Amino acid sequence: IINYNRSIKNWKIYLMEYVLTLILCSAVANSCLPPHVYPNTFPDAYSCMVQGYQSSLEKTIDIGPEDINSAKMYIKFGCIPQLIEKKGVST
Repeated sequence: IINYNRSIKNWKIYLMEYVLTLILCSAVANSCLPPHVYPNTFPDAYSCMVQGYQSSLEKTIDIGPEDINSAKMYIKFGCIPQLIEKKGVST
């Protein structure tokens, strides 16, 4: 989306980026930890989802079967769309 005002030559571009959040939960405790926000944003939903699955798998392996099984842990994630405003001045 581009918003351009010719009289003052200022412009704004709005870019859609996706923020990945991961949430570790325990069915035994019936609770979840606060969301962990992935440090990088993603240009599209697909790349965000792929990273969400990869990060979930890595964290599951890091925790290990004993803790996963005893606490009945699971990881859920979401890719949240976010509009980012970019401003500039035309020359």
